[in-house]
Parts: sequence; structure tokens; C-alpha cells
Amino acid sequence: MSLAPAPAGTGVTLEHSRAYCEQVTRTHARNFYYGLRLLPEEKRASMYALYAWMRLVDDIADREDGRPIAARVEELEAWRADTHTALTQQGPAAVNESAGQELWPAFCDMAQRHGVPAKVFDEVIAGQEQDLSPLSFETFEELYTYCYRVAGVVGVASIYVWGFEGGAQTEELAVQRGLAFQLTNILRDLKEDAGRGRFYLPRSEVNGAMDLTDLAEGRAGPSFEAAMRFQLARAEEYYRRSAPLESRVSPDARPTLVAMTQIYHALLAKIAARPSRVLRKRVSLSAWAKIRIGWRALRARGG
Repeated sequence: MSLAPAPAGTGVTLEHSRAYCEQVTRTHARNFYYGLRLLPEEKRASMYALYAWMRLVDDIADREDGRPIAARVEELEAWRADTHTALTQQGPAAVNESAGQELWPAFCDMAQRHGVPAKVFDEVIAGQEQDLSPLSFETFEELYTYCYRVAGVVGVASIYVWGFEGGAQTEELAVQRGLAFQLTNILRDLKEDAGRGRFYLPRSEVNGAMDLTDLAEGRAGPSFEAAMRFQLARAEEYYRRSAPLESRVSPDARPTLVAMTQIYHALLAKIAARPSRVLRKRVSLSAWAKIRIGWRALRARGG
């Protein structure tokens, strides 16, 4: 779908903003989109807005357009200020029209309708600022902080949209599920990230089993598989720990959570079947496999 931009100098309606956010999600959320389609319409629109905000802030940090780091930091801070303005002052109309104007009406509606804590968005921006420089984590504790910022708090924001019970304990389960997804992403993207000078696994655990140059060129050393097995087991443990989450979110959101989890868990299983495949190509599921997972999740709820 091609969505025409809102006319310059005019306000962006909520309807147009929601359509824009859906377009962003359908174009870029290869694994989330199939699960989000299972939500009731209002929650689905809110999740599209949440994803679009996350995608646009990620683009500020990662878009390869030659901008220096200082310019990206400045733009991220401007985005933070716009986000706070949109949430706490006059709403979307108060945000500079040049700063993602088509996003803000749907974003504000999502955050205010569901009471998503503002700290979630600050943490995400902090994670993106980390990504601006070559990352190196010596310990898992350091990696955990990064994963919490870029994925754990996304899980928290999501359950606010979906509805949940269990308070802080359920929020922690959502953080753990977000970590499971992010660790899966890190293992899947080892080669691609290495090509950009990034290596996310804790160096104290890898112990020389993975070299940035070798990863970028698709070469596996003799200890590569053992190092991968250790990291795969950790990701699997986060899926296990967060298993009670499904029973704590609203029934109309459970098929979405189940489908998204099964898609990511299936990616992890595919990597575990042959860890070295991540050095040859991006591991993925077919569109039909994702549709099948979504259909089974919906059917398990009773249609």
C-alpha cells in the first residue's frame, strides 16, 4: 500500500496517522506483523503505532546516510523532546511538523489510551544511543542492560496495550520475553552485525571462539559451535522463564503473543539445528509458516 503524505501545513488526522503506522509495520515488521494481525482492531492500531515509533527512532541511529555520530545524537535527543512534548503537553499538535508528523496522533492515542509509562520510550532512546558507537560487551550483565533497553521495555509497552494482570511480576515476565526475542535476533544476525563492526555477545564468554573478521566473512572457527550452543541455551532459558506470561495478558491478545513467540522460538530452533547456517544466510521462516503459526494460535483460542 502506498500512502500519500498529509498535505503540508495541515493537521494529520488520527485515521491518516493510523494508516501510516500500519504501512510502516507491514513494510518493516517481518515477524511481528503476522502476530499483530490477530489483535482486535483498536489494540492492533495501537501496536502499529508503537512499532512505528520504535522503527523511526531505530532509523535515526541505524540509517546509513553518512551522518556523523554527533548529528545522530542530536536527532535522538530532539526525538526524545518531541516524544515528551507529545505525551505531556499539548499532544501531537505541539510537535514540530518536520519530526515524523504522520506518526504523532496515533502514537499519542496509543500511549494515553493504554497508559504506557513514558520511561519506556526514554529507555529505548538510551539503547539507540548505545548503538551509535561500536559496541563491545565484556559481561552478560552489560549485554542485559542493552537488551532491556531495546527489547525488554518493548515487551512492557506491549502488555500495557494488550491488557494484563499481575502487576510488576508480569512486567518482569514481559522483560524476559523481550530478552528471549532479542537474544534470538543477536544470534541470527551475527554475520550481518559483524559486517557493520558490531558484536553483541559477551566477550568473557566467547573466549576467542568468534572473531569479528571471520564472522563478517562467514568463517567458523573450531570452537564456534560450542560457543553458539552456550548462547542458544541462554536464549532458550529466557523463553522458559517467561512462559507464564501468556496466561496473564488479556484473552483477546493471547493469540498475538503466542504467535509472535512461536515465530521467534522457531527461528531459535532453526539456528540450533545447524548453528553455522547464520554465517551463510539470514535465517528466516517462510510467509506460509508464519501464517500457519498465526492460524494455529487463533484456533487454539477458539476462533
